[in-house]
Amino acid sequence: MQYVKLGRSGLKVSRIALGCMSYGDPAWRDWVLPEEQARPFIQRALELGINFFDTADMYSIGRSEEITGRALGDFARRDEVVLASKVHHPMGEGVNQRGLSRKHLFDGVQASLKRLGTDYIDLYQIHGRDPDTPMDETLGALHDLVRLGMVRYIGASNHFAYQVARANGIAELRGWTRFVSVQDQYSLLYREEEREMLPLCREDGIGFLPWSPLARGFLAGNRQGDTGQTTRGESDTMSRTLFGSAADVEIVRRVREAAEARGVTPSQVALAWTLRHPGVTAPIIGATKMHHLEQAVAAVEVVLSDDEAQRLEKPYVTRPSTLS
Repeated sequence: MQYVKLGRSGLKVSRIALGCMSYGDPAWRDWVLPEEQARPFIQRALELGINFFDTADMYSIGRSEEITGRALGDFARRDEVVLASKVHHPMGEGVNQRGLSRKHLFDGVQASLKRLGTDYIDLYQIHGRDPDTPMDETLGALHDLVRLGMVRYIGASNHFAYQVARANGIAELRGWTRFVSVQDQYSLLYREEEREMLPLCREDGIGFLPWSPLARGFLAGNRQGDTGQTTRGESDTMSRTLFGSAADVEIVRRVREAAEARGVTPSQVALAWTLRHPGVTAPIIGATKMHHLEQAVAAVEVVLSDDEAQRLEKPYVTRPSTLS
């Protein structure tokens, strides 16, 4: 495993992060693994050198945090791992049980700490934008959480570049804690972050954490036409509205060709492409099959040539942003 700094902070994270949305309550999503099946993945990730684990309060409505926290408590020392979680989405029916108000941020972090079984969260990320709450209120509350020791670093997820730049500008002006990372969608099939977000991250020293680097399984070969080859592929109707164009199909074909030529898997080629881009810190991968986790870690050692990367990129067609 390789390790890099998260943005311009001194925090070092593994180049692959394990996303824990796949671990929780199958009643929430039918592809989610229950605790007894999830724990071996967290244990194996640690054995493979992953020290970076990403979850969120809304994953299985808190159950993912509980499972992740217990497993890390059993298999690792707290100071050996970087634990990330998120806040924003509804966690109840109440009008204040969602969003990025000072009240919900304080209530949310306390609930997450209890579920995770820890005294602090290494990276606390706002999981979207809240038009009902002034950014000053959100940033001030996040800064106070850092000062209180409940949170070590803060990040943003699913934001436009201008929003992150504005937020960090406000934070610097007020002497508050800056966002050290951004977690947005990025893959060979969704490259819109190359326009503004990735240049911002490179120039401003912000770590970039791509989610869905395998395009919801398309780049791993988990889709065939309108059907999926996995449980998630079968039930994930949203992915079929995002991917499946002629350009996407051609990119996937080229990924498979590159994988065959190198004797690796398509997912490893797709991850290697993501890892090679300046500004990318650690793609967040999910795994419900052990060999998928092991292949993802091995992808760190796959280095694509410029010619290979350009051939994979050439069919790409600009698409609308998935942010709104």
